Amino acid sequence: MPIRQLCSLFDVHISGYYAWLQKPQSSRQKRNKRLTGLIKQFWLESGCVYGYRKIHRDIRDSGETAGINQVHRLMSKEGLKAQVGYRKPRHHTGESHVVAANNLSRQFNPDRPDHSWVTDITYIRTHEGWLYLAAVMDLFSRRIIGWAMGSRMTKELVLDALMMAVWRRNPKHEVLIHSDQGSQFTSHDWNDFLKAHNLKGSMSRRGNCHDNAVAESFFQLLKRERVKKKIYPSREAARMDLFDYIEMFYNTNRRHGSNGMLSPVKYEQQYFMKLESV
Repeated sequence: MPIRQLCSLFDVHISGYYAWLQKPQSSRQKRNKRLTGLIKQFWLESGCVYGYRKIHRDIRDSGETAGINQVHRLMSKEGLKAQVGYRKPRHHTGESHVVAANNLSRQFNPDRPDHSWVTDITYIRTHEGWLYLAAVMDLFSRRIIGWAMGSRMTKELVLDALMMAVWRRNPKHEVLIHSDQGSQFTSHDWNDFLKAHNLKGSMSRRGNCHDNAVAESFFQLLKRERVKKKIYPSREAARMDLFDYIEMFYNTNRRHGSNGMLSPVKYEQQYFMKLESV
């Protein structure tokens, strides 16, 4: 039906109809549109597994203010929801996946160094794009013993971080290394590296972030204490600041309640001093 006939039918002047079409969005509509875009971005970056609680945390860490109920409402409107239970892993052409059992089983407090390591990846915002950080932590002291940064979230990134950990620690016995089931950790290259360096794989169950809670806790500390709400001007600027946080503050000076209020380095030094005195 022509526009003029529709306007006549509803007793609306045609000029009023076109004015309505050109009416600018309200500030609330603009804000919801912006939040919806961020929600979709963080949900996709999680591998389409995060629910509204974790997305709300990502929104908050990015510098935006939004209520958790608002995030839940916008996600429901877009049909975005958490991944619950198990799902079939995504397979790349010609590449199979190797998934290990959850051998760590949330035993987050081993009694000696180099008994259990955990690893994970996070992302940092820069004006050049995302900078991805892979880190390896020794659960005994919470020390970051290996790390690598790059512009892409690849298996090479996590292998570089693990290689640094092996080079630094040079363990003399088998070490348990725990990760999630991301494609970087289920590749044959990752599995071959573990076998070659006397490392035993362990992986979180699908959809259960608590199985790798200590690694995620470190990334939360990093973003809260150093990254905060800033966007770095470049990836290089982010690299320098993250290096400073990890090596100059977190490992050497930051006190941990689980370490008797000692830094990871001092906690390990205390452990070895006690061994020598026995």
